[in-house]
Amino acid sequence: MQIARIMQILEVAEVAAIEAAKWNGRGDKVAADAAATEAMRTAFNNIDFSGRIVIGEGERDEAPMLYIGEELGRGGEEIDIAVDPLEGTNLCAYNRPNALTTIAVAPRGALLFAPDTYMDKIAAGPALKGRLHIDKPPAENIRLVAEALGKPAEEVNVCILLRDRHKALIQAVRDAGARIRLIDDGDVFGAIAAAVPGTGIDLYLGSGGSPEGVLAATGLKAIDGFFQGRFDFGSDEKATEKRTRAEAMVKGTGIDLDGVLEQDMLVRSDDAVFIACGVTDGEMVDGVRIDEDGSVTTSSIVMNAEDKTVRFVENTRR
Repeated sequence: MQIARIMQILEVAEVAAIEAAKWNGRGDKVAADAAATEAMRTAFNNIDFSGRIVIGEGERDEAPMLYIGEELGRGGEEIDIAVDPLEGTNLCAYNRPNALTTIAVAPRGALLFAPDTYMDKIAAGPALKGRLHIDKPPAENIRLVAEALGKPAEEVNVCILLRDRHKALIQAVRDAGARIRLIDDGDVFGAIAAAVPGTGIDLYLGSGGSPEGVLAATGLKAIDGFFQGRFDFGSDEKATEKRTRAEAMVKGTGIDLDGVLEQDMLVRSDDAVFIACGVTDGEMVDGVRIDEDGSVTTSSIVMNAEDKTVRFVENTRR
């Protein structure tokens, strides 16, 4: 993807982050999400391309904008877009770390239409490719991480979403002797941070949204990181309905709804880019900063799968 196009997408993430940041600490996650979503959609529509939302705010009847299937832009190059306009709405509302605006883009047909269901996930850095597996017990994966990174298991830091469904997983990780970095929200951050030096996170485990899995897989692909997933439709009264919808969404892709989802199944092109812009400060990027002179500074990470580069970008608008 041309650098000029990537810079256009970066600006979309930045303007959405700026609008969301106006709601930092105000306790209104709905307003924060709406501000980011509206700003993102407006910015996309000012680009000369034919963008299509494959992962967004929901189905057309659930979301007024950035809904799945929505066409954006003024015409031109055909691109698939996956977005979470504000990953970590609660994080923004209560001014906690790691709220982000996130975007993944790739050529038309390259990003999976991920069903709105849970996905079990495992993610780590390049050194773990070919070693870890989602079906291995947590203790075994932790041992392999320790071995690959040259540190004792007691120093391996595992990121997990703080959810009731993860009680057994958390206990298993602690039984293995590893440290745990519990996060309230934002599992796109958690998965990608496991492969970004300096975050202090070595491994991501647990279940989160399937759409977020595609976003994370795009970023990890850019840095040759490791990602596997598996759909989890649950066992409640909505499980059958979720599976039926998922079958329709993945039709023709060859994906087994019960099988392991490899990174290249979720992102079927090397011409893919992941961008995240900080709304609040975090381990990976800083949040939006407004200085005394009125200038606004944003901090972003740009991950390009085509040339396997990671760029940290700071822009100031005066």
